[in-house]
Amino acid sequence: MRLRLTAVLGAVASCSLLLGVHPVQAQEAATFGDDEADGAEVESADTIPGEIAIDLRDDDTEADVTAIDAEAGIAMHPASAWSATHDKIEVADVDPSREAAIIDVLSRDPRVEHAEPMALYRASFVPNDPLYASKQWHLKRVGAEKAWEYTCGQGVTVAVIDTGIACFDDGPFSRGTDLSGTRCGGGWNFVDDNARAADDHGHGTHVAGTIAQTTNNGMGTAGLAYCATLMPIKVLSRQGFGSTANVAEGIRYAADEGAQVINMSLGGPIKSQILEDAVNHALAKGVVIVAAAGNSGRSVGYPAAYPGVIAVSATDDKDNIARFSSRGPQVVIGAPGVAVTQQTVCNGGKDKCEVFGTFNGTSMASPHVAGVAAMVESLGVTDPAAVRDALESTARPKEGKNLYGAGILDGGAAASHVFWRHLMVRLGALLALGWLVRRRIRKQGGKPARTMGSTIGALAAGIGLLPIVPLFGLASHAGKLRTALELAMRPIGEWDLVLMGAGTHRWLLLASAIPAVVLTLFGFASKRLRPFIGGIALGSAALLTQIAWSADVAYVGGSFLLRIWAVVNALVCLWICRLALDAKKT
Repeated sequence: MRLRLTAVLGAVASCSLLLGVHPVQAQEAATFGDDEADGAEVESADTIPGEIAIDLRDDDTEADVTAIDAEAGIAMHPASAWSATHDKIEVADVDPSREAAIIDVLSRDPRVEHAEPMALYRASFVPNDPLYASKQWHLKRVGAEKAWEYTCGQGVTVAVIDTGIACFDDGPFSRGTDLSGTRCGGGWNFVDDNARAADDHGHGTHVAGTIAQTTNNGMGTAGLAYCATLMPIKVLSRQGFGSTANVAEGIRYAADEGAQVINMSLGGPIKSQILEDAVNHALAKGVVIVAAAGNSGRSVGYPAAYPGVIAVSATDDKDNIARFSSRGPQVVIGAPGVAVTQQTVCNGGKDKCEVFGTFNGTSMASPHVAGVAAMVESLGVTDPAAVRDALESTARPKEGKNLYGAGILDGGAAASHVFWRHLMVRLGALLALGWLVRRRIRKQGGKPARTMGSTIGALAAGIGLLPIVPLFGLASHAGKLRTALELAMRPIGEWDLVLMGAGTHRWLLLASAIPAVVLTLFGFASKRLRPFIGGIALGSAALLTQIAWSADVAYVGGSFLLRIWAVVNALVCLWICRLALDAKKT
């Protein structure tokens, strides 16, 4: 879904008007283009509407410039102070409806070298991990760089049910050097029945790296959801084998211990009711389950073939199905599974032995999907069905449903789609509710308050103070400030997701009337704070309207109670908003 920055900032400006604030800065900022300017070259849609870039001949005189202005009906001005005395690059602000016609006139003028729409460029994050550029074609193929502009998986826990992960130093086992900055939490070893889920094989660490390898640390490789937490669950032995009982226990453990996503790069041809019951247990707890389709080249194995599991086939660098990949109607999506490079252990995980291995298999494809699922969850889509829909609806179409399911995984498109869809629905709700509140206040003989505080509060609680951060690639470049920027680009109702995790967010403590009620109890007596409280209440109501409409949040009471919760809390917020924004009552 392509959304223009003009629409976002224009709506913000409208919100300012509804709340009685003069939107000068918003109007000035609203000349930027849309959100999908990727890299050094951009498509024609990625432009600044109503703005033309004009390169004049170096020998043009002031009289020539005046004549061009008059003939084209424009008013050019230098692009910068330096440009005024050097390269003759001019800018003209025009009516967007006349832009094409004016460019045509200018392009035929011999005094003009070039005239074109003003394109919008932005920073593109490329991590400094040395093997990312040279070997990790697969991360680029799933749109990692674009996805990182929106999220890095913060607040989400991904259980890797495998041979363990080199997540910690314990006796002869050591933490992978390129996992040193990756969060690992919980976990269990069902092979040896202890809490040490170390990797004595190498498969699990390689899989985990694709999901959340430490990224942009100047070492080795990168991972997709590098801010997520890994939960290592060992169900496969040093030889790479595991039992039905252990795999089923691992699934139940992950679900009960709070994982939001489970990756299983394992499987077999035999259907098991015990295993299927474990899968259903996890699905009922709101866990997204991703599994490798299998490497038989024939039918999809288990657990990937169970209903509700996202079965992943393996593709190569040309998006063609891998020769070995299993296939069938159970395949949900395809992802890179050929020549996938990540750090892993050697020598049974002992003596700090590690290598950067390049492996093939649907085992390598599955964690790409699990990583993107974690990124989608961190953007507030935490209902398993909604996560799956986001992955499928944004996949790159590819003919052959039994081979590719919905198509080839596109993490950048999934993250972009989720973020902008949420933002635009919340903006629409904010504008509509703001108008209704002001109308209600006037109807009751009141006077709507006109303060900047109400606007700031409404934006902070409704859409975030800086929702346009992804357009400029700032979050992906932020380093240690990433968390702060993610908070700025999200509404207050999602702060618990970033700071405390998706498990806490299931209670919707901040996506509720609670922030507005608390502020009312402690600050309503202050005339200065009251408009801000009203803004917070209005923004919260807009967020809750979006949640009730989309129902894509996993809630402790289920989807039906989710909608009731959202509607009731939105009504409470609107009541507070009406009281707080009536200037006659201040």
